[in-house]
Amino acid sequence: MNKLKLYDYFRSSASFRVRIALELKNLDYQLIPINLASPVGEQFSSDYQMINPQNFVPTLQDGDKTITQSLAIIEYLDDQYPSSSVLSRNSYIKALIKAFALTIIADIHPLNNLRVLNYLTNKLNVTDETKTEWYHHWIIKGFAALEKQLHSINLYKEFCFGSHPTLADICLVPQMYNARRFNVDLSQYPTLVRIDKCCQLHQAFINAWPEEKVT
Repeated sequence: MNKLKLYDYFRSSASFRVRIALELKNLDYQLIPINLASPVGEQFSSDYQMINPQNFVPTLQDGDKTITQSLAIIEYLDDQYPSSSVLSRNSYIKALIKAFALTIIADIHPLNNLRVLNYLTNKLNVTDETKTEWYHHWIIKGFAALEKQLHSINLYKEFCFGSHPTLADICLVPQMYNARRFNVDLSQYPTLVRIDKCCQLHQAFINAWPEEKVT
């Protein structure tokens, strides 16, 4: 069996998601660091561009198979290694979990990722204060919707959709981590905060934590 390889930047929330999924499934994997914050940006090297033409992380290699985009990687892992599934077998619950996850992956994170923040600063010359206001705006709108969604569905227990972590928790925790880095007031989202704290006690999340992966 080939050892999985994950091209990763420790502080990338997309990479963080995949690390959590790998840890939840107790899979053996090798981390290959790609430093997005280096002066030249290791993601733009010609070697890495051959692996991921978008110059993004994460990228997963499973033998001769290469998969990009965190959601696609996690669903691939769930299909290949179905024990400890992060998606419900119930089609409705599965759809709810994916909707929750996509609110983060598609609506919050793309507006606040590193390349967008760098563009705001370097190309549009916005101030640090304005950049922070931008960041907070999209987090607040997204988290408000997620908090309401969990209460309207009322399936949350220790985790977003019950007693076991799912794709929803995998996506929530990195976004909460980022929100704290940018000093977003999270007091308006008590359910998200409680679930995040519960996740932080789970060994898979501990093992995947960014500070555990600094190289």
